[in-house]
Amino acid sequence: MTNNIKPFEKIASQFQISQESAKYFLGRVQKSFKTERPPHKLILEFIETQNFEFLLTPYETAVLMNENGVWTYPLDTAPPIIVDDEDLEF
Repeated sequence: MTNNIKPFEKIASQFQISQESAKYFLGRVQKSFKTERPPHKLILEFIETQNFEFLLTPYETAVLMNENGVWTYPLDTAPPIIVDDEDLEF
């Protein structure tokens, strides 16, 4: 019997998030690169080797993959940082 756990299932389990959130996360990591998209399996392998205690943002994950030479294709621009109104001081 083979072990057919999909990358999104492994991430969902490891970080206690929904499978839909894990799929979204993997897709966003891929979209953080301009042209060539890393496969989900490679993203998962990278996350596992880093021993993250919590899941980084997709873009942070992509930047680390790039800086560590795991996926050296050009990155897209960083997404805007979302700030809640209540975090703003007037």
